[in-house]
Amino acid sequence: MNAERVNGTRPGPINHVLVMLAVLGLSVLGGTPGIARAIDVFRTDASVPRTPANVFSDIDATHPCQFGLLEAPLHLAEAVNRALCENPKTRETWANVKVQAAAVGVAKSGYLPTLTANLQDVRDDAVTDVKGYPRLSSTNRSTVYSGSVSANWVLYDFGGRKAALANAQALLAAARANQDATLQTVFSAVATDYYAAQAAAGKLASAKETESIAHDSFIAASARVAHGVAAISDQLQAQTSYAQATFNRARAEGDLQVALGTLAADMSLRPDQPVTMPNADDGVVPDRDFSASVAAMIDEAQSAHPAIAAARARLDAAIASERQTRAEGLPNLSLVAKYSQNNQPASLGLGEPQFAATGRDRYVGVQVQIPLFEGFSRSYKVRGAHAQVEVLQDTFDETRQQVGLDVWKSYQALQTNIQNVGNTAVLAQIAQRSFDVAKHRYAAGVGNILELLSAQKALSEAKQQRIQALTDWRTARLQLAAKMGHLDGGDLRREPLPQQ
Repeated sequence: MNAERVNGTRPGPINHVLVMLAVLGLSVLGGTPGIARAIDVFRTDASVPRTPANVFSDIDATHPCQFGLLEAPLHLAEAVNRALCENPKTRETWANVKVQAAAVGVAKSGYLPTLTANLQDVRDDAVTDVKGYPRLSSTNRSTVYSGSVSANWVLYDFGGRKAALANAQALLAAARANQDATLQTVFSAVATDYYAAQAAAGKLASAKETESIAHDSFIAASARVAHGVAAISDQLQAQTSYAQATFNRARAEGDLQVALGTLAADMSLRPDQPVTMPNADDGVVPDRDFSASVAAMIDEAQSAHPAIAAARARLDAAIASERQTRAEGLPNLSLVAKYSQNNQPASLGLGEPQFAATGRDRYVGVQVQIPLFEGFSRSYKVRGAHAQVEVLQDTFDETRQQVGLDVWKSYQALQTNIQNVGNTAVLAQIAQRSFDVAKHRYAAGVGNILELLSAQKALSEAKQQRIQALTDWRTARLQLAAKMGHLDGGDLRREPLPQQ
């Protein structure tokens, strides 16, 4: 006996109830991208900062992370805000927070039942040709649909879902802490580059002043040589000093352009973006914001620094992941239910005509799944998860040590720079008086060119050191705040404004 069967499919009417269930399933499970973004049943978006700058955006709460034309001169607050909002590193950590917030939603959804709809609608053309027995042959054409809805609700799984949720929440906390740590790092880096650009601008101004002074000394020496009261060597030495000052001024101009380009790049602008820096304020007096002992600072940093919080959260996530891995190897209890319906035609036998029929099936019950043997993979997964806990425990300890060392170094650097701000102020005053005296003595004919040029060089170096000392102090105070994890918008508001 030889039998042939031909089947064809085509769209047809679908049971309206099942269609509604399917659409509902797509909406709830996020099958439609627009709906998926709109639905946040577990309110995970509440744990995501509204901007990449997080709390720093509160400085401009009206229009966070919205900027117009660049300020002229540029102030530190705008430079920092632009960098925190536009820097790829801060935006990456912000996106990671969103990822982990969504993972928390996924973990919470494990406590809810799942609902699945299965639909099928076909045009069935069945032809049976029995050679030699035509009465057994048949041709049947029908539109067949079938649909089912099944539900599964895990009732108990020995803490697997709880561990998964704890893991997701710990990773979210780690992502938030990592975002804070990144913001602290970027803030500190931008402030350092800002002060470096400000120092470069100050050094250029000082180099131009030195060049002008050297030019005046060269003119004075040339006049004395022309009147026969000084040797030609005075003119040549003054001319050499003037040429050296011109060289230094040109180099200072190049250094300033490099520093401005670096600062512009920090703000995600083109390096050739014109940036105007304010003048350094010589009237600034170092504050004593960090009056606590260095030991107390280290203890505080090691308990509250975002980097340590992130390391601790990752350790907690690894511990929860180990519990989850163990629970996955244990039985779980689920409530299961299903309802299905179809209109598959019925037939009494081969060669008999088909008759319209409706079939229904439903059940509800309890299902127990017991993993019996997984090829020993479960034990190795548990061992691997426990080893990961050990790795992150060591990472946590290393982070605590590094934070303590960073605070110690930054504190010592700040103390040194506070002293040097006062030292360079005295040095600049003495150098200025020394130059004035040497200039007067040379003009009166009782001093020599070497004395004048030496005082001129000492004055130039003193002014450069003064600018660098102010820059180092400003950088050090923010660096210490960053190493302690305390940088916030208040540091921008407390920052002394340079004179315009």
